[in-house]
Amino acid sequence: MSLERVKIYSVLMAYPAKTDQSAILAAALEQVEREGVEHLAIRSLAAKLGLAPNALYRYFKNLADLTAAVAEEARRQMLEALENAVGRKGPAQTIRAISETYLRFALDRPLVFALYLKTSGAEEHTPQCKQNTAFFLKHVIRVYGEERAYAASHTLWAFLHGSAVLLDAGLVSAEVAFANLKFGLQIWIDNAAGSSPGTE
Repeated sequence: MSLERVKIYSVLMAYPAKTDQSAILAAALEQVEREGVEHLAIRSLAAKLGLAPNALYRYFKNLADLTAAVAEEARRQMLEALENAVGRKGPAQTIRAISETYLRFALDRPLVFALYLKTSGAEEHTPQCKQNTAFFLKHVIRVYGEERAYAASHTLWAFLHGSAVLLDAGLVSAEVAFANLKFGLQIWIDNAAGSSPGTE
């Protein structure tokens, strides 16, 4: 092989034409789903994609940058699942659907869910976090009204997060977790009675 062909081959290996940020994120999230975020590494991810490691640095400056981007993708997928669950349901039924979908996501994809919750201080203010929070709050407002929505949304999120953590820790079964969810949601919805015209 001539020197010129070696150079061309090296470039193609490092930067395949079909390589893009979306493909890298999809592969990284798949690796997290199998092995957990602690096993995510630039070198192993590049090998999976058939890339030279330096190719990934065109898109992500380091592992922390890649991990943050994968966490954002996990949050985007969560929001997509929640949006798909809503449909044309009434206010209370929407909250039930969102809550069940959130817990189902945590049950079915525990390692991705752990990454979804992963923060390093300021990550709670990422663009995707803001979108997810706005979506959640919008539907809580339909039940509680604007005046009580923030307190109600924080209470509901804490309940959902706690349920997911108990489930992940094996302290409750999936059957118990969803039964508890149903019970807790009814209390939360009943408490809104009379505080908002949107309750059911």
